Amino acid sequence: MSEVKESLVSIEDTFISHATTSEEVLEEIGLKLLKKGLVKEKFIENILEREENYPTGLDLSVIDPSYSNIAVPHTEGEYVNATKVIPVGLTNKVVFHNMIRPKESLEVSNLFIILNNSPEEQSQILAKIMDFINILDTEEAQALFQASTPLDLYDIIEGKL
Repeated sequence: MSEVKESLVSIEDTFISHATTSEEVLEEIGLKLLKKGLVKEKFIENILEREENYPTGLDLSVIDPSYSNIAVPHTEGEYVNATKVIPVGLTNKVVFHNMIRPKESLEVSNLFIILNNSPEEQSQILAKIMDFINILDTEEAQALFQASTPLDLYDIIEGKL
């Protein structure tokens, strides 16, 4: 099993979105990633389809009732050109379906889009995201969920993910 590289995030690939639906935010960020060469042409189509069939919303109230929910959208490695996590803060909570209970809708305030062209690292990357969420104190978590600029968001994540 290979080891996930040290830093999965960068300021250049950290975003804030004003989208109002999960589809809009995935299309918006997908286009930005495509322009940067981080994903392939069919990425957006595939991530939307995959989200519909295999939801990625995570209910964080089990960690702390005051936490907002997150989603960890991802797709198969054949649609990406890098291994990274793309943090996205949302100015409007958007609805994703729960990964554990797919019929349940969750309002989500942050995305951690997983780009992974190495299938054996998928579970390690998801574990790193959950470890990051678990080590936040309440103040850091609230700052994460309310970040209004990419730099604000990145400053919370830097060195922890």
